[in-house]
Amino acid sequence: MFAFSGLHDAPNAAVSPGLVPGGLLTLVERPRPRYTKQNMRILVVEDEKRIADFLSRGLESERYAVDVAHAGLPALDLIHHTDYDLVILDLGLPDIDGIAVLEKIRNRRTSPPVMILSARDSVDDRVKGLELGADDYLVKPFAFVELVARVRVLLRRGQPTPERLQVGDLTLDCIRRKVTRSGENIELAPKEFSILEYLMRNRGRPLSRTMIVEHVWDMDYDGLTNIVDVYIRHLRTKVDDPFPARMIHTVRGIGYMLEASEKPNDQR
Repeated sequence: MFAFSGLHDAPNAAVSPGLVPGGLLTLVERPRPRYTKQNMRILVVEDEKRIADFLSRGLESERYAVDVAHAGLPALDLIHHTDYDLVILDLGLPDIDGIAVLEKIRNRRTSPPVMILSARDSVDDRVKGLELGADDYLVKPFAFVELVARVRVLLRRGQPTPERLQVGDLTLDCIRRKVTRSGENIELAPKEFSILEYLMRNRGRPLSRTMIVEHVWDMDYDGLTNIVDVYIRHLRTKVDDPFPARMIHTVRGIGYMLEASEKPNDQR
């Protein structure tokens, strides 16, 4: 058994370096870590609900978007349909072994970093997991602060975050949160900035409305809202319309893509 102290009373608190499971966790208020990364989405694959809930709450308190799967097959389905930045994977799953899940992830053309989180603590188990493609291996019970530190390292390693993004004559300063095109300043609302940053980080790659909603709003896409289309229209009036060439392209049947183009901005 393991206990969490104060979890419901302090949802935005950070976790002290206790051990789980088997140890007592207390929540203490402390300053947020300076390293924060918007729009990062993590999948937790863990069959024990209490551990999964604890990980989800703790990672969300660190400002990550988190999905949870309690078995291997649902996890693979989520990975097929969602662009995750990191997978935290238990090995003792009820349907298929976590090692099989890891192998299927690594057989994909593109795959996210994977951290194994398991009670299997032998050297052979750890070596096997790493040799089959895991980026890290953390043994239960674990200190949450150590897990978060490892998460940050994997996210930095897996997705470099340059301070300045540039596509054609469009420049986005991630630190100062400024956007210019052809040297002209462009004022964007916070969500417009986040969408543009996501598009620029994935330049030349079609992004579905689902992907944009889940990364920018951290919510499920119900297929009914036109919120993405509304914000794209707002972005186009600022990023495309005043300039001779369009950059935000509609990809029929999928969503949107940002790419430098010589086509006039009235051809979308």
